[in-house]
Amino acid sequence: MVDLILLERVEKLGQMGQLVKVKPGYARNYLLPQKKAMRATKDNLAFFETQRAQLEVNNLEQKSDASEIAAKVEGLVVVLIRQAGESGQLYGSVAVRDIADAVTSSGFTVDKRQIVLDRPIKTLGLHKVRVMLHPEVGVTVTANVAQSQDGARMQAAGINPRDQRDDDDDEDAPGEPDRR
Repeated sequence: MVDLILLERVEKLGQMGQLVKVKPGYARNYLLPQKKAMRATKDNLAFFETQRAQLEVNNLEQKSDASEIAAKVEGLVVVLIRQAGESGQLYGSVAVRDIADAVTSSGFTVDKRQIVLDRPIKTLGLHKVRVMLHPEVGVTVTANVAQSQDGARMQAAGINPRDQRDDDDDEDAPGEPDRR
């Protein structure tokens, strides 16, 4: 285990300034390169204590900026057009990069590392996605995954486009077998 000083809040690990013990790989591959932590040596502890006030001020400024943006982004719906099969299963998946690009095209600059997606989206429909604008500020964005703009509008209105298509197929030839 490696001792680290957290330079910012890390979800499920701790708050800024806290001493934590983590596995070497997590420290080496994520926390240290992302500048979220520093090794807990005597020199680093002394340096951190001298810089603590400045780090806290910077953190508060970033948090307030993120809160202002969060008020504007909260509840945003982004439409993603994808090809899918008859059952609504996508022929690919919607990943964090796709959602980040859609949010950015809506007028809010978001990095793909800020998108929290438990698993890739592989079906049509409305999906809630978490966007972490700051380690302490998160918002929910809805990803409307559809096959067309019309399908996206129907999904947004609460109508399942696949059910609508099935109804249209039933109306084509009442009483006659389908010859397709």
